[in-house]
Amino acid sequence: MAPFAQALTRRCAQSLAALLIAVLMLGGGGQPAAAALLHLAGPLPADLGVHEDHLAPCPTPAHCSSATWPAADPAAALDALLPAVLGLDGIEVVETGAGYLHATATSRLFGFVDDLELYADLDQGVLQARSVSRLGDSDLGVNGRRLEVLHAALLAQQSAGS
Repeated sequence: MAPFAQALTRRCAQSLAALLIAVLMLGGGGQPAAAALLHLAGPLPADLGVHEDHLAPCPTPAHCSSATWPAADPAAALDALLPAVLGLDGIEVVETGAGYLHATATSRLFGFVDDLELYADLDQGVLQARSVSRLGDSDLGVNGRRLEVLHAALLAQQSAGS
């Protein structure tokens, strides 16, 4: 290949790489999380689900967040939160039924997977929430912010119903 053609090919490859990095850093141009550069899912946590009327406690606050929100009708509150859950970035509902919801949230760039659980505790009149990262020692506050968004949506629903 002629030196000019080699230089042009190298320049095109560098420009393409720079463009790819820019698109990924800007959030993938609106692409779903499934288009993540990597897919660092990690193993499915063994403690998912409802155990003795409770979601599992957080193993550490560094990569897990949990909350309990009062609700006059926890089952209705869970149903009303479904649109807010579906509006979260990278969300995929895995299981619903019997007052329980399990969803996964996949980050755009690296494809880290977090597990989100909601449980309508009818006996206590509360909605339990838990969001936990499958991998890593820190979630940089992502799980806590996810629960804050859902709590704000729940409060908005409750005030709209008053």
